[in-house]
Amino acid sequence: MTLTPATEPAYAGHTPRPGERLPHQLLAALAQHRMATTSQLHALLRPDATRQSISAPLNKLRRHHLVDYTVLPQSNRTRAWYLTSEGARLARDFPEMRGRPPYPVTSATAASLKTPHTLTVVRAHLAFATDARRRGDEHGHLDWTPEVAHPLSDGEKVITDAVLHYTLIRGEQRTKLRAFIEVDRATMGSERLATKLIEYARLWAYEPQAPGRQRARQPAGAAWLRWYPVFPRVLFVLTGASRYVLQHRISDLQAMAAQHPLVAALARDVPLGAAVLEDLEAHGPSADVWTPLAGGEDQCPWYAL
Repeated sequence: MTLTPATEPAYAGHTPRPGERLPHQLLAALAQHRMATTSQLHALLRPDATRQSISAPLNKLRRHHLVDYTVLPQSNRTRAWYLTSEGARLARDFPEMRGRPPYPVTSATAASLKTPHTLTVVRAHLAFATDARRRGDEHGHLDWTPEVAHPLSDGEKVITDAVLHYTLIRGEQRTKLRAFIEVDRATMGSERLATKLIEYARLWAYEPQAPGRQRARQPAGAAWLRWYPVFPRVLFVLTGASRYVLQHRISDLQAMAAQHPLVAALARDVPLGAAVLEDLEAHGPSADVWTPLAGGEDQCPWYAL
């Protein structure tokens, strides 16, 4: 099976332009994010319009059997929307969807199983998108690609919860940033979470070997250079537990960065950080809410790690 990590985003903007067709954007956003609530789609695509401007075209797409929804439990009948099989087939041919990982959610059963994690990942994206809009940076609804797989040796792969593309704008200066995003809902043990850093360190160090005579002709190089000019920073977004528990999980990530030789080497070359999702939503990712994992106690913006 061919694994296709994220390519450069097809659209990089603050929000979709009002003149663009909203039904197309809704299908593309659901193809990209797998699932999203009405409120999330509203905040992502039309933050300055009425909620009805999103719900009406969603219901029309549902009547055409292109999207469907599942009702979230204990949520005052909040709807989480996803593409049907027909909608997924249609969106697959959109130009902006070419090269995207094909992991659609196309049934109520699959939606119910994936809802908690998928919607939490969308929450993390909304924190970055809202902050970018406020700051005047470039980060659009397609500049966040969930579930991107990167191959390692022996058929292994590293799957990141999302790859973030972001353009930081300071006057005339434009800085393109990328990040691997890991969203942790405190559903796994703290040690298992920390081992995610080993996976990224292995990806950072992995250099595939060409077979036979090609080996002498092929220049050595890390596999990730096929997709990124520099290795993306690694950001952990934590939620789902008390502050006390989340702080201990961040401390365990710091310990892994200090004690594991390969992770320590990664940390010297690549910015690593962790933050609490609720802080991102309250203050924005550009606030001093990120704890560096490579030492130091002072919190900072994600781009300053």
